[in-house]
Amino acid sequence: MMVRTIAVLACAFLFSPPALAAAAAPPIADFFGNPEFSGAELSPSGKYLAVRVGARDKRDRLAVVTLDDGKVQVVGNFSDADIGQFEWVNDERLVFTATDRSVGQGDARYAPGLYAINRDGGKFRQLVSRSGQPFITVGTGGISPRELLPWNTYLLGQRGGQDSEFVYVVYASYTRGQIDYIDLQRLNTLTGNHTSFKRPGDTMHWLLDNNGEPRLTITEEKGVNTLYYRDPAKNQEWRPLTHYNTYTGGQDAFSPLAFGPDGTLYVVSNAHKDKSAVHTYNLATGALSDKPLISLEGYDFSGRLIMNKDKLLGIRHLTDAQGTTWIDAGMKAMQERIDELLPNTINLLTPPLRPEAPWVLVHAYSDLFPMRTMLYNSATKKLTVVGGSHPNIQAPQMAHQKLVHYKARDGLEIPAWLTVPQGAGKNLPMVVLVHGGPYVRGKSWGWDAQVQFLASRGYAVLEPEFRGSTGFGSQHFRAGWKQWGLKMQDDLADGTRWAAAQGIADAKRVCIAGASYGGYATLMGLVKDPDLYQCGIDWAGVTDINLLYDGHWNFTSDLPDGWKQYGMPSLVGDQVKDAEQLKATSPLLQAARIKQPLLLAYGGADERVPLPHGTKFYNAVKQGNPNVEWIEYEEEGHGWELPKNRIDFWGRVEKFLDKNIGAAR
Repeated sequence: MMVRTIAVLACAFLFSPPALAAAAAPPIADFFGNPEFSGAELSPSGKYLAVRVGARDKRDRLAVVTLDDGKVQVVGNFSDADIGQFEWVNDERLVFTATDRSVGQGDARYAPGLYAINRDGGKFRQLVSRSGQPFITVGTGGISPRELLPWNTYLLGQRGGQDSEFVYVVYASYTRGQIDYIDLQRLNTLTGNHTSFKRPGDTMHWLLDNNGEPRLTITEEKGVNTLYYRDPAKNQEWRPLTHYNTYTGGQDAFSPLAFGPDGTLYVVSNAHKDKSAVHTYNLATGALSDKPLISLEGYDFSGRLIMNKDKLLGIRHLTDAQGTTWIDAGMKAMQERIDELLPNTINLLTPPLRPEAPWVLVHAYSDLFPMRTMLYNSATKKLTVVGGSHPNIQAPQMAHQKLVHYKARDGLEIPAWLTVPQGAGKNLPMVVLVHGGPYVRGKSWGWDAQVQFLASRGYAVLEPEFRGSTGFGSQHFRAGWKQWGLKMQDDLADGTRWAAAQGIADAKRVCIAGASYGGYATLMGLVKDPDLYQCGIDWAGVTDINLLYDGHWNFTSDLPDGWKQYGMPSLVGDQVKDAEQLKATSPLLQAARIKQPLLLAYGGADERVPLPHGTKFYNAVKQGNPNVEWIEYEEEGHGWELPKNRIDFWGRVEKFLDKNIGAAR
């Protein structure tokens, strides 16, 4: 049976308490290889399971398992590509896209195509052109290129009604690399015919209701978002509900979350408080509910509603870790049963839309190992392992992660994630790992390849959720506006000093590291706090804020013009009003002050932080610093897509750290 053959380890071993750590550190490839199992989705009835599986040096394939007898049917595979996204159209039919995990961003083609096929392998049809040309792999069934939708057509990524042969796709209109608007289309997966929906303006986001009908859209114009409702009581005409600043929000801002089966609109709003919560929204009066459906102490709401075709079952949410609050008594009891079977993990249950079988999908994880996918049979009360992304990772060799808090110098409380190697003592060499964004949440509790790799090599890892990070309330987020290189940087230094004062870190063996904004903060840390950091590792890091604005004639940036015009002046810094501040907080202009050993790595095809950020800085810093290592991965973009490059990079990181703060020091 497919479910049993995919399973690599028994449940009792996977989820039992860790034993003593093995002496040998796990190989780098165990952390940074491509996942061998990377997706599963139950059909609407719950009778069938679609899975994306791969193996080393083989293309990812799409298979369907008939769960009552274990029959397996491979329905999607390419000779020249991997399976990308996939989803059920209905209980008989699936759609999927193509991707290529063997190339970096520089060689990638952002035209994944779209294909449909029945779960028994019948009625195959290509629907969207891939890479700007008709089907590459044999098996088109005589489809004419003229019948295909254009390459810039993509899956919407929302579950429709799953009760017909239709899915929703979006057509992205581009001008000079910038998105003008996103059109919504209803696509027949059997015939390829499609219809578009009337747009009230330059639409950027769409939301379907629980029956799969378009109900909300958000337009963007000159830094202002307007939320429109498609009103069934008024001939399906669009009417505006609210508008607000695209980047800074406002008192009338809220984020639509989902429509319930009864048509109730659920939204996420601060409701004039520091933390956002889930409220209902009255479409007739335009009022939020006084009492939230759910609020999370200490956190903004982040998550989704779990529904079947008839009712709201529960709410998936993120605090320190992911969790679920069940409204449905049956699902709550099932959660308790599964938690008894798997006491050492976070267990996330996903029921089918219209259950006609006893199967429920379970994703289980902890800080000690990556996500595992399982099936729970509500009739037999048994669990079966389906697969895991990194099966060679052994929990006894991993390190526990915990959420800590420390005070910044101005009194603001900073959350941070601390990972300490198993069995380690005090005064450890430590890496301060800075998240990118920066206006995002950096981390939640769980297994992370980069962190666990560093811990497996003997390093403590501190990951601060510095001011400006989202998820911890409006005050925490707004405190980071225009604080690049200033108070945001102080938060990192204060965390480093806290870890040393606690006896966690050896104050003379600390390295700062990060990518994107984290790379910027790494460089500014070496500039501003040379006494704290013995070395720095910057990959794909911003080296000058003005470069983000202006760029250069010989490279392309994918930062939206709207972000540069309406977002960056408020959140990062205004080029005119804050000109002196941007100079003072430019690593490029301060490069001569960096004397510590430095490892720099950039992608030749990076369009978010283009290569000149790295080359200009490298040319400047090496004039006064002989201890600078430079790596360029020509085919990579804003991060490393290829396993060979991830393995190469982290191998260099291991040697660099060992030389400067590790055992070889």
